[in-house]
Amino acid sequence: MPLQELSRQRWQPFFDEVSKSLRAQRVKVEVTGLGLGDRIAADWIPLDGFTYDPNDDALTVFAEGLEHHIRHPRRIHVDQDLASLHSVEAVDAQGDHHIVLLSAPLALTGP
Repeated sequence: MPLQELSRQRWQPFFDEVSKSLRAQRVKVEVTGLGLGDRIAADWIPLDGFTYDPNDDALTVFAEGLEHHIRHPRRIHVDQDLASLHSVEAVDAQGDHHIVLLSAPLALTGP
């Protein structure tokens, strides 16, 4: 399924809802960009949740022993179908891509 861009006004409620739906999920966090190449920030560790704080303009991925901050995201895309979330990709202010892959599709409960 192609990535779908989330509108900025949906970021906070979307990630709040995703965090409520978590069940024994593992994530891999990859960061790629011209200035830094490809990096693995997390390699299949337990996911605790996501949050978007509009006051700080930051998306944060919480996982076991990790707080991965994506400051001033310009765009956020999700790979999802009608019932499941597969991955999240955020592009930060510097143009770096932060890709969060879920070990199994996360069942979504809301719209």
